[in-house]
Amino acid sequence: MQAFHADAYRLELPPGHRFPEAKYGLLRQRLEALGPPFRIAPAPLAEAQALLRVHSPHYVQAVFQGSLSAAQQREIGFPWSPSMALRSRCSVGATLEAARAALAEGVGANLAGGTHHAYADKGSGYCVFNDVAVAARQMQAMARREGRQELQVLVVDLDVHQGNGTAAIFREDPSVFTFSMHGARNFPFRKEASDLDVDLPDGCGDEAYLQALDQALDQVWARCPAPGLAFYLAGADPHEGDRLGRLKLSTAGMLERDRRVLQALRERRIPVALSMAGGYGEDLDAMLTVQVNTLSAAAHSWRLWQLGR
Repeated sequence: MQAFHADAYRLELPPGHRFPEAKYGLLRQRLEALGPPFRIAPAPLAEAQALLRVHSPHYVQAVFQGSLSAAQQREIGFPWSPSMALRSRCSVGATLEAARAALAEGVGANLAGGTHHAYADKGSGYCVFNDVAVAARQMQAMARREGRQELQVLVVDLDVHQGNGTAAIFREDPSVFTFSMHGARNFPFRKEASDLDVDLPDGCGDEAYLQALDQALDQVWARCPAPGLAFYLAGADPHEGDRLGRLKLSTAGMLERDRRVLQALRERRIPVALSMAGGYGEDLDAMLTVQVNTLSAAAHSWRLWQLGR
């Protein structure tokens, strides 16, 4: 299974910043230690042309050239630096490559990504560019160039925070179905309207979460029965150990979440590109275990896809 990383570039963060940058390199190292079937490669930089399929020219230029205002940088949550701009482009590049791998092999992964708070004209909540939105548009453009039918895209967003930027970008766009299941009282406090939103109460545990997921997926298949590509934002932040999550899923519950999503996609022969999305656990090792489990479940699904099962 192909997986792409963007940890060659470092954010220049002040001491005590709560963004867990260290986890990305550690996650890559854990997968490298596991070996096959993981095939891990650095991601290329997303080109401006791809970003402009979603983002406004003025905003892309501001990120590239370092002309973001202080207010824009505060909303993103990162100070601008050349490496911040490169890392943001590389993270989008990883999702682009994961989508290509998914279309070729059934499953692909970005070891970062899931930057779903970025809007067309601004970043927010540790998200500079919206990697899934850019990859969706790029894969649709590729399908048109190749003379294939319109590519229907499904976004399954199980980060604990609503995918507000993604919802806004694809508002009233029937070619992309957006599904977000998230904490009702968590960031962003002003939600956008996805095609399907499921709000969960604080303290939601395994049983209630998985029941809500099953019911939501039934709605997804009724309303979007045959997408040609799915993006799965497999956030680690619904985990009970997350500082920002406010939900109470166990490690076993998180893995069961992933299994159900991946099995449902595989049974319908829907290729899927995973992004790791959020994760802010106090216990870094526990957070990494959740994400390694997600990727191991994806690798299992990839193996079965190759067997036609």
